[in-house]
Amino acid sequence: MILDPDRFFPLEANARQLARELFATVAGLPIISPHGHTDPRWFAENERFSDPAQLFVTPDHYVFRMLFSQGIPLESLGVPRVDGGLTETDGRKIWRLFAENYHLFRATPSKMWIDHSFQHVFGLDRAFAPATADAFYDRISECLGRDDFRPRQLFDRFGIEALSTTESAIDPLVWHKAIQTSDWTGRVITAYRPDSVVDPEYDGFAQNIATLGEMTGEDTTSWPGYLEAHRNRRAFFKAHGATSSDHGHPSAHTENLSQSEAVALFAKALAGNCSTGEAEAFRGQMLTEMARMSIDDGLVMQIHPGSFRNHSQPIMAQFGRDKGFDIPTRTDFARALRPMLEAFGTDPRLSVIVFTLDETTLSRELAPLAGVYPALKLGPPWWFFDSPDGMMRYRELTTETAGFYNTVGFNDDTRAFCSIPARHDMARRVDCAYLAKLVRAGRLNEADAYELAQDLSYLLAKKAYRL
Repeated sequence: MILDPDRFFPLEANARQLARELFATVAGLPIISPHGHTDPRWFAENERFSDPAQLFVTPDHYVFRMLFSQGIPLESLGVPRVDGGLTETDGRKIWRLFAENYHLFRATPSKMWIDHSFQHVFGLDRAFAPATADAFYDRISECLGRDDFRPRQLFDRFGIEALSTTESAIDPLVWHKAIQTSDWTGRVITAYRPDSVVDPEYDGFAQNIATLGEMTGEDTTSWPGYLEAHRNRRAFFKAHGATSSDHGHPSAHTENLSQSEAVALFAKALAGNCSTGEAEAFRGQMLTEMARMSIDDGLVMQIHPGSFRNHSQPIMAQFGRDKGFDIPTRTDFARALRPMLEAFGTDPRLSVIVFTLDETTLSRELAPLAGVYPALKLGPPWWFFDSPDGMMRYRELTTETAGFYNTVGFNDDTRAFCSIPARHDMARRVDCAYLAKLVRAGRLNEADAYELAQDLSYLLAKKAYRL
């Protein structure tokens, strides 16, 4: 076996045994994957995945950012260029390069996820290395050629009960429509991501607003028409299964402007005349407007602030967005969220899930906020902290103030389909380890630990995302 069966469990023998017993009760629970970036086209068309490199390397920014950090060009990993320039297309060549550098991932979550996929999805039981690269490639290729390794079949095999992808507000959702009208019963839904039409600094913002108007038949040059267009699209997304919206703003800043102030700010945004501060204010106002709409239509609101996205402009120009150059930044929540929370934070109809890339805010700001505002819940460890140590720190920093029931379980937030069961396995193991330590320290009743293991692994996510 590649994987240690006791991975992530406590070292102390009694706590480790209890963690094993807790995990045994949740290991086979269905997976709720309420937020992620898998491609709905996979499930609509159910075509075979092309080759191992396209499954594990080329689309996964966790993988290629590490390789790039060691001087390996993105072109050599098959990452497509914006200008259509040459990139490597030979899957086996990409795979061999990956194997030659697999040592770079030692002790990282990426290696644990990939090893889990090798062992549990493809039945490989030895270490991945240059000497075994071709054997791995051939085995995975053989599997991918079989019908039981098509996307829908893997979805069912992984035990996924519900999976949400994330689409732009102006996405036509053709693949979700195809899934809905097919005879497959898998639940793949969308989430409303309006960044491209609420951020004045987003490339093509004015044209995106015009497209929003064309799609909805609303006058998006006026503030009332613009807001109505959002309501229209949110209803369209709900008709395609959406239970949530998602907001990837640079910060958690919110505003609660007067009607006249909002109208004036929107006019400046549409004309492209916003200063940096005014763009921030407009995004902040739109978070408050989205909260207001969530009260009306029931979509759960997710806020993902604190990433300096596309940090390298040359890489952005050559390869486009989301190519591994997104860097965590310091984030304020207590002051930033206050305008929205003062307006709606005590309304039981609103549910806002907040994620952070600034761990210093967990115990200082986020846990106290979630521990008092009914509308606010804490999202799980995210992105760079979706890791065993990050998950354990999260529980240690938040539980004493927010408890368990102001958190929302786990979501995998991934583009790498085969890592979904691996990520949930890791999260369940870490939570069971934490619960076992609490029991052995006399801080938690053992019967409560068994109930909590079910909640953290499955029920909290299902409830929080209204699934």
